[in-house]
Amino acid sequence: MAAAATTTRDRRRSVFRPCIDLHEGVVKQIVGGTLTDQDREVAGEQSKLRTNFVAEQSPAHFAELYRKHNLTGGHVIKLGPRNDEAAASALQAWPRGLHVGGGITGDNAAEWIDKGAEKVIVTSYLFPSCKFSLPRLQELRDRVGKENLVVDVSCRRRGDKWIVAMNRWQDMTDMEVNKESLDLLSEYCGEFLIHAADVEGLCQGIDQELVQRLGEWCTIPTTYAGGARHIGDLELVDRLSNGKVDLTFGSALDIFGGSGVTLDELVQWNAQA
Repeated sequence: MAAAATTTRDRRRSVFRPCIDLHEGVVKQIVGGTLTDQDREVAGEQSKLRTNFVAEQSPAHFAELYRKHNLTGGHVIKLGPRNDEAAASALQAWPRGLHVGGGITGDNAAEWIDKGAEKVIVTSYLFPSCKFSLPRLQELRDRVGKENLVVDVSCRRRGDKWIVAMNRWQDMTDMEVNKESLDLLSEYCGEFLIHAADVEGLCQGIDQELVQRLGEWCTIPTTYAGGARHIGDLELVDRLSNGKVDLTFGSALDIFGGSGVTLDELVQWNAQA
């Protein structure tokens, strides 16, 4: 007897991936393009840093919340110095449940795995003097294992191209985000994290063209961050990427003071996915 025909296409569905952004040891939501080395008041001048949300709760509080709802694959990003203790507390609240990035190097990557990170996330270390170093990527792969390494190819748009940006998205590197570069990187890492720095924290919509391209180019798990406003953006990412790219919500999310989407909605979406 012939097998019944399949009437619906069976494919993976994009899901919500949580985040904990740390600045000066505190959970914050920051407009990405305003984050600089001089992000505090200097010589009486007002900082250019634009912050959408500053949490009263600890980093561990958010890690425990994600653990409660089994929201896996979340990332803890240390935006600048004085965040190590805060990041470690989040990892302690959910051992092997979160990825950690910010200042990751060949010297400390394994240490963060030992502290409880499921994976480590790296950008700037791979680009000494803003130039890509394959030996450094190979070193990290050898230190922690391909499956435990996430390469953050966060980028800024320049004309019709996206260029990897480092040092809190201030400095442009020599790497374009395209199929060739992502194929090369994916030989040495198990996952991508991609912040669209130009729209990060603005809650004005995702970079649709970039998401569509990532769906075409990426062959390993990929999470996009930047501009998400409401649950419709998760539906849009799912459609544009054919379910290959996951989405992070920051400033629009109710637990970060936003009004665009609730954590309960995203938990329900993931459960259905």
